[in-house]
Amino acid sequence: MGAVVLIATLDTKGPEVAYLRDRLNSLGVDTFVIDSGILGEPVGITPDISHGELARRGGMTLDELQHAGTRGRAVEIMRTLVTELVREKFAHGEVVGGISVGGVGSVMGAAAIQILPVGVPKMVVAPTASGHHEFAPYVGTKDVMVVHSIVDILGLNPISTTVFDNVAAAMLGMLRAGHPLGPPSGETRYVATTMLGNTTHAVEAMKARLAELGYETVVFHSNGVGGPAMEELAAAGQFVGVIDYTTNEITDPLTGGIHDGGPNRLRVVGELGLPQVVVPGCIDFSVFAAGQIPEALAGRPIYDHNPEYSLVRTPIDEMRQIGRIFAERLNAATGQVRIVVPTRGLSIPSTPDGPFWNPAADAAFLEEVRANIRPDIPVETLDLHINDPELGRYVAGLFCTILDSTRPKEALA
Repeated sequence: MGAVVLIATLDTKGPEVAYLRDRLNSLGVDTFVIDSGILGEPVGITPDISHGELARRGGMTLDELQHAGTRGRAVEIMRTLVTELVREKFAHGEVVGGISVGGVGSVMGAAAIQILPVGVPKMVVAPTASGHHEFAPYVGTKDVMVVHSIVDILGLNPISTTVFDNVAAAMLGMLRAGHPLGPPSGETRYVATTMLGNTTHAVEAMKARLAELGYETVVFHSNGVGGPAMEELAAAGQFVGVIDYTTNEITDPLTGGIHDGGPNRLRVVGELGLPQVVVPGCIDFSVFAAGQIPEALAGRPIYDHNPEYSLVRTPIDEMRQIGRIFAERLNAATGQVRIVVPTRGLSIPSTPDGPFWNPAADAAFLEEVRANIRPDIPVETLDLHINDPELGRYVAGLFCTILDSTRPKEALA
């Protein structure tokens, strides 16, 4: 059995990491400690891999790393070095889990353990795991358990040792009773889809219809992380195809919204050659934390989705831009693609009596898609609302038709 890798800046977190290491060892869990610190020397612990050794792995001395320019540049280099070391050790079967410990410095270790596959135990212990801090650097697109250390990680006391004891116990439990995500069984065909609260009813109907047709649906929350996570798992071979029903993650990058799926959203599945049906669900809004809408967007229609989040309507010029992005990314697909566009609204507030109703803006999106999409990719419109169960059932049937047409004839016999 391999070891649990512990990653921290040991010039400031040495005694605490030593305690956690010893606690894990007492439970029979082997450990491997990496010092991701850049400036000072380890305190109270000798790492298995020092920061000097990490620098040499990157073809430089520690002094060169320390003087790489800005502090941010040095941290970026160290993060890459730690990540590549963990990737290498996992590939050789030497790592079975990972824990990153620290304050802001824990982000370096978090990036490294995020390369571990789904189901391999991953934990971050940090005082910044609560309050108004974003969780994205800790979690990424993986199943990372984030533990709030409550107190700052500076010294051992009854509070910190209780947290560390429970972290060690949790890691032991996951190693003993958990398991990595395996390949899908040959008996079950899994289809991935994306959903928000604005598309729940339609996706539920779609899921039920797919079940009737012999497929299991895996649903991802399209919140800036869900779409990319779906695409990563598609690349890992988990799905026979994708119904990308809620593609709003391509809108937020234009406005600074929090549901930002990154520059590759909508590219990955097509480039893999997987069959897909794509629906522009919720592209007509961006998402912001309540009370944090940028002043430049204040004049746009706003819909309070819940006490935590506000939705801001996408105007006609940005809808045209999204149409071009939509087409450009799907044009790179090597597999079968169908685009289905409902014309009775793309979100819950987009109804004739709702604040987001803007048929001209939605039509501008459709016009740009049709003008820029490859001629061999069909674009179909339906006089339905995005959250209409009938639309969900329709795209389920369309997907199955596409999938059947791409399967070898002997598989259909």
